[in-house]
Amino acid sequence: MSEYDVELSQGMHVVHDGPRQAPPLLLIHGSGAAGASWGPMVPALAGHHHVIRIDLPGCGQSPPAPSYDVPAQAGRVAALLDDLGLRHVAVAGHSSGGYVATALAERRPGLVGSLALISTGPSLDALLPQPLILRVLLGPPLGPLIWSIRSDAWIRKGANATAARPVDIPDDLVAAVRGIKYRTMREVLRRNTAYIAESSVPERLAALEVPVLVICGAADRKWDPASARQYDAVPNARVELLPGVGHVPLLEAPEITSGLLLDFTATGSGARP
Repeated sequence: MSEYDVELSQGMHVVHDGPRQAPPLLLIHGSGAAGASWGPMVPALAGHHHVIRIDLPGCGQSPPAPSYDVPAQAGRVAALLDDLGLRHVAVAGHSSGGYVATALAERRPGLVGSLALISTGPSLDALLPQPLILRVLLGPPLGPLIWSIRSDAWIRKGANATAARPVDIPDDLVAAVRGIKYRTMREVLRRNTAYIAESSVPERLAALEVPVLVICGAADRKWDPASARQYDAVPNARVELLPGVGHVPLLEAPEITSGLLLDFTATGSGARP
C-alpha cells in the first residue's frame, strides 16, 4: 500500500501509510538514517496498521533541532502522537531509534501499547569495533571533509558496513541520508551514548509495564549479537535472533522482520504465541 499523506509536524517530516482507522504503528529510524529506511517493510505493515514514519530532527527532510538529547527527541515524538490524538500505539525503533522509543515509554507510558526494538544495542559494553569506513566518515580529522563530499556510492557503502551481506539501498534513503549534517550526526551519536551510559536499555525496560519484542541479527557487525541475551532480564520480553542477518534487518530481511513485528502487534504480548 502506498503512502497517502505527508506532513511536517512538531519539526519532523511525517509519512502516513495504511488506513487511518487501523491500529497505529509508529516507526522510528536509527542514527544516520531516515524514515525511508523502513520502506521495504511498509507494504506488509500497512496492510494491517496505520503506519507512521518519522524523520527525526536533523535527519532526512526534518530541520535541525536545538537538542538531540534522547529524552528531548522522545518528547517531540510524544507531542506528535498527541497532535494525532493517538494512545496505546505500537512503537518500533531500529538501532538507536530504539532508544527514542524506550524514552517515549519512560516519559509517556500511556502512549505506548507495545515496544519493538530492532538491532538496538543494550549497553555500551556490547559495542563492537566499528568498520573502517564508518571510522573514516565519523572521526576527525578527515571525517568533516569526507562527509561533506561523500558520493552516493560512499553513502551506500556506509549503510552496508554493518550488514552481513551487501543489500540494495533505496534511492530515497540515500537522498535522505545526504541531508544529514556531520555536526548533527556526531551530536546524535554523543547523546545516544550518554543515554545508555546512564542506564542500560534492559534496565530501563524492566521498570516499565509494556510488552517488548527484541529482534537482532545473529551476524550484527555493530553490536555483539550475544548481547541480545541481556534482554532476557526484561519481563514479558520476546527475543528473536535472525541467522545470517546483520545490523539492518529492515533491508536485509524485510519479510521476516515484518512478519515478526506483525505477529507481535497481533498478539499484543511479548510472550511467544
